[in-house]
Amino acid sequence: MAEILPEKLDLEIVAPTRQVFAGAVQEVTVPGREGYLGILPGHAPLLSELKPGLVSFVEDGVRTVLYSGWGFVEVLPDRVSVLVEEAEFPDEVDVEAAMAARSEAEAALHSHSSELNYTEVMERWEAAVARLQVAGVAPGS
Repeated sequence: MAEILPEKLDLEIVAPTRQVFAGAVQEVTVPGREGYLGILPGHAPLLSELKPGLVSFVEDGVRTVLYSGWGFVEVLPDRVSVLVEEAEFPDEVDVEAAMAARSEAEAALHSHSSELNYTEVMERWEAAVARLQVAGVAPGS
């Protein structure tokens, strides 16, 4: 007899200072270290590191997108737990600060300095770009 898969996932997103979201959702997408992970009910158990990026989930047919910092995700067939350093919904993003961080990272990348930590600067740039995407700011703005 075939196993019956759950229809929803219990999603919890937690940052150090608050519970960002808790509820039943139809799907979740998180920024895994090696790329985005799409999670549906019945997903195989998984534990993964997350890089800064976009977390999205569908609740009652409505997609919500937020910025998340570095963290971890634990996936079980009926539950997803996301633990992140920080999380911001679109109305919480400081657009000016994100634009400044993006500009600083781009300037560092163009400097060709021998002291440049490329990986660190790229992570700062990616985080700034993700924040701007969540806030709805067009690339290059």
